[in-house]
This record gives sequence, C-alpha cells and structure tokens, in this order.
Amino acid sequence: MTTRRVMGIETEYGILAPGRPDQNPMVLSSQVVNAFATRPGSRVGRARWDYEDEAPLRDARGHDMSRAAAHPSQLTDVAASHGGAMPDLEDPATANVVLTNGARLYVDHAHPEYSSPEVTGPRAAVVWDKAGERVMQEAATRVGSTPGLGEVRLYKNNTDSKGASYGCHENYLVQRATPFADLVSGLVPFFVTRQVVTGAGRVSIGPDGSVPGYQISQRADFIEVEVGLETTLKRPIVNTRDEPHASADRYRRLHVILGDANLFETATFLKLGTTALVLDMVEAGTLPADLHLASPVRALHDISHDPTVQAKVRLADGREVTALDVQWAYLEAARAHTAEREPDDATAARETEEVLRRWEDVLTRLGRDPALCHRDVEWVAKLRLLDGFAAREGVTWGHPRLAAIDLQWADVRPDKGLYHRLVARGQVDRLVDDAEVARAVDEAPEDTRAWFRGQCLARYGSAVAAASWDSVIFDVPGRGALQRVPTPEPLRGTREHVGALLDASATARDLVDALTST
Repeated sequence: MTTRRVMGIETEYGILAPGRPDQNPMVLSSQVVNAFATRPGSRVGRARWDYEDEAPLRDARGHDMSRAAAHPSQLTDVAASHGGAMPDLEDPATANVVLTNGARLYVDHAHPEYSSPEVTGPRAAVVWDKAGERVMQEAATRVGSTPGLGEVRLYKNNTDSKGASYGCHENYLVQRATPFADLVSGLVPFFVTRQVVTGAGRVSIGPDGSVPGYQISQRADFIEVEVGLETTLKRPIVNTRDEPHASADRYRRLHVILGDANLFETATFLKLGTTALVLDMVEAGTLPADLHLASPVRALHDISHDPTVQAKVRLADGREVTALDVQWAYLEAARAHTAEREPDDATAARETEEVLRRWEDVLTRLGRDPALCHRDVEWVAKLRLLDGFAAREGVTWGHPRLAAIDLQWADVRPDKGLYHRLVARGQVDRLVDDAEVARAVDEAPEDTRAWFRGQCLARYGSAVAAASWDSVIFDVPGRGALQRVPTPEPLRGTREHVGALLDASATARDLVDALTST
C-alpha cells in the first residue's frame, strides 16, 4: 500500500487580453495553444486528438445521459462546432495538440488547458504540473511578441470572481471491481475537508464574489451537489463520469473536479498523495468509520469560509467536528493501513512516508496556528500577504486592491506573479528543482504509456496523424489506411517496455510494421 497510482492533472488557465475586453476568449486561447505548438524546434507535428474512445456521457452509476439532455459543454467527444447552442465554442480541432512530453494542450470551455501526461506518483505529478506552467509562460510570451496579436495574460486560478469558474481536475486510475458507491462514501468527507491542506485561497465569498471576505478554497463556492455527471454546471463533490481512458473491464478513472489550481508544490504533492492513499483504503475497505456528513455541500462551503479552521460541521450521526478532526481520522487510518502492508518498492515507500509525514506536520501546525504554515499551505501564504497589505494601507476586504492582489498571485509571468516573487525570495518550500521541470516540458515520464506517446511524436512527428490517452494513429506510406495503435494499459508503453523497439525503428513505418507483425 503506497501512493503509487496512475494519476494526472488537467488545468484550465484564466485568460485576459489587457485593454481589449471585446476579444473572443476562444480565439485568444487558440493563439496560446498554437503559439506553443509552433515554437522553434517544436516536434509536435500535425497530430490532433483522437476522440474515438471518449464517452463523456457515460455515468458510473450505471447509465448514459442522452445527448439531447446533455449541456453542449459536456460533449467533449467530438471535434465539431456547437453552432447556435454555444456559438462561442468553436471547433476544438483548431487548437488541440499532443506534446512530446505526453501532455495534451488544447482549448476547453474558452480557456487554454494543459492536461498533464500520466504519472505514477504525487512527486512526478508536481513535476509535470509545473512543466505545464512553463508551457503556458512560454506560449503567452510568444503570443505577445507576435505582430498583430497583442499581449495575453494567463492565470493559474479557478475564478474570475464574476460568477465564472474553470477547473483544475485530478484523475486517478482505480479498480473497476471497487463499487462506485464505496468510492462516494469514502471520498466525500475527505474531499470536503482536504481544502484546509490544499486550498489556494480566494478573496470574496459566493460564486459572484459579491460578499467581502477571504476563504480557503477557490473552487468551493461553485460546488452545488454531492454526486453528479456535470462539470460546468451543478458541479458535484464526486463526479460520476465513467470514461476510463484505459481497459474498461479493469479500470475506471476517478475524475475529481472540486480541487483548486495550486502553485505551491507542497499543496499539489499532498493533494495527489493523500487522495491516492485514501483511494487505496477505499479499495481495501479500511477507511475510518462514522465520518458521513449530514450536509456535504454546506459543509464544504462552511469550511472554506472560515480561515481559522475552527468551523464545526455536522456528521450524519449528529456529532459536530472540524475539518482538522476529519483529516486526522483519515491520516490515522492511513498510518495503520500502511503499517500492515508491504510497499511496492523502496522508492514508493519513501514517497508514501513523505506524504504521511508532511500531512501530519501540516495538520499539526494548522491546529496550533494556521500562520505557521505560510511556507507550504497556499491559502495561508496568500492570506498573510493580503493581511500585510490591508494593514499597511488601512483597507478592508471589500477593497478592489485586494482582489487585484489575488489575481496577481496567480499570474504565470515569473516577473509579475506574486507567487513567483515569494519563490525568488526563498519564502516558499520547494519539492522539485527547475532543471527537472524544464526537462519535463519536452520529455514524458518513462514509467507510463505517456513515454510511448511522447516518443512517437518526438521521433516520428510528421507521421503521427492523431493521438489520445489510449491510442496513437499513424499515417505512413505504403499503408492504405491510418494505422491505430491502441494503448489501453497505462503501465505498458514505458521506456522499459518499448524502448528497444523504438530504438530499432528508424521510421514510423518500421514501427508499424514491427507492431503489426507480432
């Protein structure tokens, strides 16, 4: 039992064209994606996204939503215009590419989105998530320096504070044999309360930001139901989309939409690491008992609205507890669970122990005084910065300068973003180094199928017609039709598995011939 699990992060970035409020965000987002895809030395080629195996309306509760009943934003399995229903959603195929690091870079709901490659642990998730920030930084710079386009600013956050929210979604591979009801039961109390560790902080209360104040989570106020299929309306604590992007008889993909977009590396590490541990406990049936919440959505909001972390929420059995109480219960169960099981290997054991140690350390300091966590808990660091400004300037939470600071915090530009300034001053704990993040911009993780996908683009880019999480499609001379290579097993297609095969294949035709002759 360790944190080792196939996982990844999809992040939609906020986008703004200074001085040009009439600009179409779809067009701006397409400029961002295309700017990175066409940068000098790019090996992305012409590969587009393969939609064949996508099924966004399949519900884990055992049914499919009809296409007629679905909101147009849910129809992510087609590369076609939504027409009159949503005229601002243009053909996503115009800005939808696969990168040599195995990631997907595209336009989603009027935002540029970086979907990281599959990784097998929380530290790697941090590395390739940070690589996504580098991708966005470079793309925005290139757009701004292109004659006729104009400046574009990108923000790693979750809301414009005017009623719109955009997501940072986590994905975890789980066993199909685990009943989905068990996932819901075990995850809801954990998801509702983990924000005290992983929240990014937000100025203002309410979806439209109309109530002055500060809260722990960027995303909490936009969550409306406990369980559901939607991601852009009636957003749920637990999303039921059953689209595994893998062998459907063995796996399901848990698609988590309530988390914040984090800049702090420790927050991302704990967000992915603790969730992986809880999923392992769900699969093993060793979760703490009696933590069911009486009103999960209300509890999510109440916890977010109280930066003292003392808010009490009611359990189904009538007891009142704090978010820290619930998190401690999960941590203690995880400690007991890991003590009784052999780790996968020494590396996974060390990473698991680091997750447990950091989780315990953060919970301890939050219980003493949240201010003690200003180096590794993002919402605490942001609050510290805002409190300092408010004290110096004599302003209260309704002042627009505080909202401007909140936005500037998330600016991806290293010389402008307030997070980046704290890092430069040595005031933020780091878990990964800049050199490995820079490599991850172009190189895929070696221990998942992302390596095969990325290497195919790097070596045979002009011959790759399309790709997806579970396929690579080649267009090679001498073959009368496109050649689709399925990759349904996320832990195959690794460097160890196919490295020799790729080294022996000088061309895409060589590779396809080798694969089809076996």
